[in-house]
This record gives sequence, structure tokens and C-alpha cells, in this order.
Amino acid sequence: MEAGFTPLRGLGLALSGGAARGIAHLGVLEALDELQLPIARLSGVSSGGLAAVFYAAGIPPREVLRLLTDTRFLRLLRPAFGRGLVRVSMLERLIAAHLPGNQTFADLRLPVTLAATDLAAGETVYFDEGPLTPALLATSAVPVLFQPVEYQGRVLVDGGLLNNLPVEPLLSRPGVAVVGVHTNVLNPEAPITSLRHVAERTFFLAIGTNVVARLARCELVLQPPELRRFSVMDLRHAAELFDIGYRYTLSRAAALRDLLEKPAPAADFG
Repeated sequence: MEAGFTPLRGLGLALSGGAARGIAHLGVLEALDELQLPIARLSGVSSGGLAAVFYAAGIPPREVLRLLTDTRFLRLLRPAFGRGLVRVSMLERLIAAHLPGNQTFADLRLPVTLAATDLAAGETVYFDEGPLTPALLATSAVPVLFQPVEYQGRVLVDGGLLNNLPVEPLLSRPGVAVVGVHTNVLNPEAPITSLRHVAERTFFLAIGTNVVARLARCELVLQPPELRRFSVMDLRHAAELFDIGYRYTLSRAAALRDLLEKPAPAADFG
């Protein structure tokens, strides 16, 4: 840590969903480790939730990148409309294989909150205790691609449907500086010439409406503009997406240090 840098607080990171673009979260976390900036809490949804849990379980971000570029994992996550829903049991086995000994929230080295959507109640549900696997499956269950997850009497899907930047669990936490890491950057110049393009743009617009107000509640936002060049399904460029998050975070080092040296703002109980 730099001489003369004395953080008053730790970072509270809200990691957005973003499918393949969420790989940039791993680059962000790698850069924060390199900068030796303290992370106090994590909150995540969908791909951001996966990044948060693997990081909090002590798995280095570059190791998670290696896992994500494994051909077996790519085959699992590749959209398979023609073959029906992706089997949740396959993702469950993958999670269990790579989180041995870290099967509950209490086993993690940092506090983590995951957001999911209750389809019946039409509300966001937060998980920060108990077994990790069902919460991870729920936050990652993209509607249509994955089967909904039945857990605790609820039918759950991807939390990004209603809350794609879960800052709420971080607000008004003593000693926590709230930083939103947003990967769903809209590209106004992207083509809209096919059914796939229309579906992707519809996804962005629908999800984006629930993020705007939450971005305003962050003390700092990390939103790499280069991500707009990539499709949310562009897993082939995982290494480049990681690098974008890494380089962008290093470029914001001064702003991050300034934030940690400032006293907490007035409490936000919204």
C-alpha cells in the first residue's frame, strides 16, 4: 500500500449482472488486489454474484478466468434454445466442484449478498446466509435459458430482472464506501438488424431501467466504456473482457484512494 495512504473505510462493491461482460468483474477484482485497496463487503447478481462468491471464497480472479475459458464450462453456458433449458443440475455440480469447503455464506472470507427475483411475488430477494449453492443457482437463473430454482418456498430466477445493481445491502454499512461496478454499458451504435439484435437491445433497455436510480446511490461508479463493443454472449473474448475491467480499474486508482480517505457521507436509509 502506498506510503501516506490511510483508508478510513473499505470498499463495498455492488457487482452487476452482464452475462459474458461480467467477466470484467474479475479484472476489476484483480486490479483492486494489485492496488492493495481493502474490500469490506460484496453484493452481486447473476455473473456479478458468481464473481463475488468465487472471490470471497479465496479463489484468485485469474484462476476463475481460467475456469470460465475451459471448453466444458463454455459448452454449459452457451445459449441452447434449440435444445431447451440448460440443466440446473449441471451448473450445480460445477459450483460444488470448485467451492469445496466453502458451501455456506459463513465459510466465505468476506460478507457477500446475492440478489434473486421471486417470480410469484414480483420482488427482489437477498441471500447472505445459509447454503451458497441454491442462492448462486437462483441469482444466475437467466429466464428462458435456465430453469427457475425452487428454494425456501419461492420460485426464483436471475435477480437482474428487477435489480441489476444490488447496492441496497451495502448502504448505511459502517465503514463501507459504496462502489457500483456496472458492466451493462449500452452501445447506441450497435446494429439492430436481426431478431438476435432486437432481443439483446430489449434486454439492455429493460434491465437498464432498474439500474439508473441505483447508480446515483453509489459514491463511485466503475463502468468501463469499452465493454459496449461486446455482446453479452461473447464468451470467446473472455480474456479481453477481463483485461478491460483490469485496466479500467487501474486507471481509476486515484479516485478509489480518494474515496477511501474520505469520511462516510450522510446515512442513506432508502
